[in-house]
Amino acid sequence: MKLTPDYFMKQALRQAENAFAEEEVPIGAIVVADNQIIGKGYNQVEKLNDPTAHAEMLAITAASGYLNSKYLNECTLYVTVEPCVMCYGAIRNARIKNIVIGCMEPKHGFTNFVNNAQKLNVLKGVLEEESSMLMKTFFESRR
Repeated sequence: MKLTPDYFMKQALRQAENAFAEEEVPIGAIVVADNQIIGKGYNQVEKLNDPTAHAEMLAITAASGYLNSKYLNECTLYVTVEPCVMCYGAIRNARIKNIVIGCMEPKHGFTNFVNNAQKLNVLKGVLEEESSMLMKTFFESRR
């Protein structure tokens, strides 16, 4: 049975909720291959004191370990919020071709800086309201 983008985005949202619970910016990511989650991550920048510990980076690292390969060209990345330029670079280096995004990031998302995301199939707006609401709730609670 082929699972839907909504199903996988819900799994990424669970990761984002982990970040929220740890007072991290609530972004979650999963990597899927052959209808199976092979990597997952959530923001852990504060916890690890590491500016590169973004959800996407951790999910890509986990998936690479699972496949024992630096290339994830047959995989899809699901992420609750549009990746930053650093994460876009990792996505490109891992040769991920498909990315599914919950909500866009108007200030720091890679589409603000990359003119032509070549060879990248992007599906935007999957569970957009849920992804956006989690971010809004987090930042409102910080004010």
